Amino acid sequence: MARRQPLPGSAAGTIIAILAVVVLAADQFVKYLTITHLPEQKAVPVLGEFLQLYSIRNSGAAFSIGAGYTWIFTIALAVVACVIVWKAFSVRSRLWSVVLGALLGGVLGNLSDRVFREPGFPVGHVVDMISMPWMLPAIFNVADIFIVTGMISIALLIIAGLRLDGSRERDHAASDDAAGPADSEDAPDATGSESPHPTEAGS
Repeated sequence: MARRQPLPGSAAGTIIAILAVVVLAADQFVKYLTITHLPEQKAVPVLGEFLQLYSIRNSGAAFSIGAGYTWIFTIALAVVACVIVWKAFSVRSRLWSVVLGALLGGVLGNLSDRVFREPGFPVGHVVDMISMPWMLPAIFNVADIFIVTGMISIALLIIAGLRLDGSRERDHAASDDAAGPADSEDAPDATGSESPHPTEAGS
C-alpha cells in the first residue's frame, strides 16, 4: 500500500489551530454553563453515581495538589502551549496535527482560567465540574479530558514510531540498513590500499 503523502506545513498548522479553537471554545462554554446554572459544591446526579456534576474552583492541579502555588501551574501551562506551537512548525503528520491541536486547546482552556478568572492574574482558579466518584476522587473539566487524552496519544504515537513529519522510525532504520557498507571491490583491503584490478589477458 502506498504511503500517504505528508501534509503541507500550512495544512498541518491549520488543523492544529482549528482544533485548538474548537476545544478551547467547548471548554469555556461548559465552564460558563457551570458558573451560571450549577450550585457550587453540590452534587447534581446525571447518571446516578456513575456521572455527576459538581461545580468547584480549583487553585491547584489534579486532586488540588499545590493549591498554594497557582502561579507555577500558570507558568507550566504557558510553557507547554509555547512548546506545542513551536513543534507545530515541524508537523507534517495528520495524526500528530489532531493530537497536538486537541492538546493545545485543552492547555489553553485551563490557562485562560489561570489568567482571567478570580482572584486574578496569574492565580485564577480553574472551574471544574465533572465527577465520576466510582473511578476517580478528582473533579475535572473538558480541558482536562483533552490534556490527559492528548498526553496518552503522544505516548502511543512515540511508541508506534510515528515522527512529526509523518515518517516512521522503521522506515529510517530500513533505509540506513539498505545503505550499508560500500561494495567490497571499491573498499580498501586490509593494508589500506585499494584492491588491484585484474590485468588484461596477454599483458
